[in-house]
Amino acid sequence: MSGTARQAVFVTGSSRGIGLAAALELGRLGFAVALNGPADDAELKDAEAAVAALGVPVVRVAGDVADIAAHDAMLDRSERAIGPLSTLINNAGVSVLARGDPLDVSEESYDRCQAVNAKAQFFLCQAWARRVLPRRRDDGRFYAVINVSSSNADAVAESRAEYCVSKAGSAMVSKVFAVRLGRENIAVYDIRPGLIETAMTRSVSATYQRRIDEEGLTLMRRLGQPQDVGRVMATLASGNLPYTTGQVIAVDAGMLVPRF
Repeated sequence: MSGTARQAVFVTGSSRGIGLAAALELGRLGFAVALNGPADDAELKDAEAAVAALGVPVVRVAGDVADIAAHDAMLDRSERAIGPLSTLINNAGVSVLARGDPLDVSEESYDRCQAVNAKAQFFLCQAWARRVLPRRRDDGRFYAVINVSSSNADAVAESRAEYCVSKAGSAMVSKVFAVRLGRENIAVYDIRPGLIETAMTRSVSATYQRRIDEEGLTLMRRLGQPQDVGRVMATLASGNLPYTTGQVIAVDAGMLVPRF
């Protein structure tokens, strides 16, 4: 990144899975990386070591993204360690407390999904934008927000109703901020992963692989990997999809392509 300031990214939910894959891909491109997880545990420390091995500035910033009052402190810590942020990746997410009938969904599970998957994204976008917009941004860096929703923003999974509702909310967060930040030359994207092998999907991955093999659930006959999503995020964060904002990027092997 000679000739310009170094890109710097804050990635929520990056101690493992898709978030860590994104952090590693961005680190390989020279981004300074602030890693976030709910606790300053061994996973987050291992993630920090993996990114540091790439030779880029890195800091771990533990904190619950659902704690809105903590957002500014997390962003402050990030910027003190790695410099002014150019990029926000809202990746942190939770699934339901228990799969089952929508008629049995608990208020606790519903509120938990909303708090992390939608509300936290909205207010982190807000906190990030409030600190970035007053600054000069003619430093040659590409400024972007990348929010992770899900294929379930569109497609209903009956046994995870509250998750689907929260991801539909996440999708609207991206649209709202794309409209608000577009005139500031800041791009906003909605990444919608499909069937990705992560800790969240491990219990059902065999079932989905069977449906892929037997029913053609995805057009490309495999489960996705976190690195697949991470590479797409790195492409977007680098400005390699120019003159775009507000787009939905479905990383789902064509799962939701309408078919007869």
